[in-house]
Amino acid sequence: QVQLVESGGGLVQAGGSLRLSCAASGSIFSINVMGWYRQAPGKQRELVADITSGGSTNYADSVKGRFTISRGNARNTVYLQMNSLKPEDTAVYYCRWRSYETTYWGQGTQVTVSS
Repeated sequence: QVQLVESGGGLVQAGGSLRLSCAASGSIFSINVMGWYRQAPGKQRELVADITSGGSTNYADSVKGRFTISRGNARNTVYLQMNSLKPEDTAVYYCRWRSYETTYWGQGTQVTVSS
């Protein structure tokens, strides 16, 4: 079992910044991918960004140049620095941990960007 605890969501004006954190604990395999997904009302959940245990990153086109994903020194924490936020970034953001065939999700944190 892997537990994921997210923090850092909130309300921000357009153009502002937020930083999301996700800490993983439990039976963590060293080879894994951690990432952030988001789901807006009436829309499907979509990938925002992810990062492998080796440090390779992947971003959705809509956030490239504005969001940065990184891992903490302990490698079991992932951060999402979100800059130049837009109203269309409003969604529930979910942390995901995956290793081979095993996937765990966090409970989600709300990000609301006002215009």
